[in-house]
Amino acid sequence: MHAEQDYLSFYPCTELPKRGYTVLCANNAASKSGYMSDLNFEDMMLDASYAVQYLRNQTEFKKVILFGHSGGGAMLSQYQNVAENGVSACNGPEKIYPCSDALADLPAADGAIFDDANFGIGPMMVMSLNPAIVDEMTGMEINQSLNLYNVTNGWSSTGSSNYSAQFAESFVDGVNARNTRVNSFAKERLAAINNGSGLFADDEPFYVPDALYTGNNNKFFNQDLNYLHHTSYPWKLLHKNGSYTTQIVPSVRVASTTSSIANQYLEGGLKTTIKRFLSSIATTTTEDFAYQVDGVTGIVWNSSQMVPISAVAGIHVPLLTMGNTGHYEFINIEKTHLAAASNDTDIAFVEGAAHTINTCTECESYPGEYGDTVKTTFDYVDQWLSKPGRFI
Repeated sequence: MHAEQDYLSFYPCTELPKRGYTVLCANNAASKSGYMSDLNFEDMMLDASYAVQYLRNQTEFKKVILFGHSGGGAMLSQYQNVAENGVSACNGPEKIYPCSDALADLPAADGAIFDDANFGIGPMMVMSLNPAIVDEMTGMEINQSLNLYNVTNGWSSTGSSNYSAQFAESFVDGVNARNTRVNSFAKERLAAINNGSGLFADDEPFYVPDALYTGNNNKFFNQDLNYLHHTSYPWKLLHKNGSYTTQIVPSVRVASTTSSIANQYLEGGLKTTIKRFLSSIATTTTEDFAYQVDGVTGIVWNSSQMVPISAVAGIHVPLLTMGNTGHYEFINIEKTHLAAASNDTDIAFVEGAAHTINTCTECESYPGEYGDTVKTTFDYVDQWLSKPGRFI
């Protein structure tokens, strides 16, 4: 299950059955078009619970393992956290929008696998927020001094951009400032709704120009490969022949050279409602928000609901985290593993795997360099699942 993509035929649906496992591939009720942002945190948790409960009701299944990829990892990590710990995991004062008691008594899984789980639904919006937007009502006006796609600032349309340290600092400062403004506005509108002066009695529409958090709109580190480039510590890096080396893990991704979509409503704008934004997306950032070669600082991870780095502190079942080096979200896998509370954790990275698990052929210096990364991934998952005493 993914937060908002159609995962009825994603790789686990076919690769795990090949290896002897029964797999339930399910979608939640969120739009799958990629254009809307109709996520609603509590609905997402309940949708996941229906799938887990369905499996629990089948007498032939003894163990239920969650498999969350990308935004699915963000969603299912918080699901397992709430299922294990109750609503205290989602209704504390640290949350921008605490959950309700509707999420009490969610059925927990027996283990979890998070493959290239992203930094969280809300943090990915922050990482897609364009600080060059001048007017929150339109994406047509751009402050060129903060424009990521301005060649004067270091943009390249043919390869990796090379932003100056001065521009990098101005950019992230602008992201934090804009994110803070957007959050404040949404909170003001929530107060108006609650006191009867909103546009509607229950909720109201909310769009944010150039803030849609899909991969092609992630900003800065997606263009400049000097950032989110390698892990902080050595880990297992899986190779195509089944071997692995233990090393600092580098990204082999190629830079995004896609031009700005700030002036596009459907592709670039975040389109949601005030309550859905606050409950499912809004995330607090601080003045030290910045990107580094091996991570990101200045995000208050526990302020938002679906954030793996925060959620795994409440997960105590066996946990496998896997990252794909043909992308940048593998950095989150390291940070998630380091934050995990489970006594049974494992982490591995797949050399040359794209975010979608398949081989990143554009990352290869010659055809076949990274082999079949789907096979590499699920062979390792199989080894982890079948370890005697873990689940069977």
